[in-house]
Amino acid sequence: MKSTLKTLVHTTVAAAALLGLAGAAHAEWPERAVTVIVPWSAGGGTDATARAVAADLEEKFGQPFNVVNRTGGGGLVGHSAIANAKADGYTIGVITIESTMYETQGLPGVNPDSYDYIGRYNADAIGINVQADAGYDGVQALIDDVKANPGTITASGANRGGLSHLAWAGLLNKLDIAPDASPWVASDGSAPALQQLAAGAIDVVSTSPAEARSLVEAGEVATLALIADERSPLFPDIPTTTEALDVQWSPMPFRGLAGPAGLPAETVEKLEAALQEICDDAEFQKFMSSRGFSVAYQDAATFKQTVYNDYEGLAETMKVLGLAK
Repeated sequence: MKSTLKTLVHTTVAAAALLGLAGAAHAEWPERAVTVIVPWSAGGGTDATARAVAADLEEKFGQPFNVVNRTGGGGLVGHSAIANAKADGYTIGVITIESTMYETQGLPGVNPDSYDYIGRYNADAIGINVQADAGYDGVQALIDDVKANPGTITASGANRGGLSHLAWAGLLNKLDIAPDASPWVASDGSAPALQQLAAGAIDVVSTSPAEARSLVEAGEVATLALIADERSPLFPDIPTTTEALDVQWSPMPFRGLAGPAGLPAETVEKLEAALQEICDDAEFQKFMSSRGFSVAYQDAATFKQTVYNDYEGLAETMKVLGLAK
């Protein structure tokens, strides 16, 4: 009898201890440092914003959130590292819109199914910029000109197949206009393209309004619209193409938190709630604004839908342009 009671007591104590340990582990995430992978170089915009978010997460959770830059392959190396990490909540990362393009480009290893989504904290639309004296009273007038004079309205802002190219070509495609109606002039980025625009060498540059701001303020360039379905809080007076053209096309460069598929649901919920608090914080908003970045929070479910929409829309555009593999 004593032996039976003794065994019962030991069993009960052991079970209680196990339950207690499980409950403690469950309640205390994170119990150690969390790695935050950034697929882009230190010092860039994604890195700077990631470090600001990581610092705030560290403050909220009381554990280090260590930013690690994993660069290479146009972001593929870092995005793959996030996707292939152990799904225990101790490795997450910042993903960008490039993650939606690799598979269609024939680069295996990453697609929207690779991640569990935590939330978006930034998105800055690509603007449609023309010479200030071009005579367009809005983006509809520009589109009408492209339709009426196919092949004469040149555009630039990036290399062929870059996001600026896909944004402009995809807009034309959504409007049932052949993208080659506005020939693309490859450039090494928005800065040289904007100089060509100001000099009259090209007609349209698709790039962020922040990039074009100095020329706009100098009266040399006008931003007709944002290729987006939501206005920018930094440029609230610039209309969107959804408003002006009644078209659904919004390939906005984004930055958001995600982890490998299979993250614990409660870890995602904690991080999602913390990210919303960060985005609502005035100091974080001030920091982002000082860098020329908007704060554009989306919860996990909405961010996931945004990623899938971009994946499908950009794939369609790349196929039309003959860039899909």
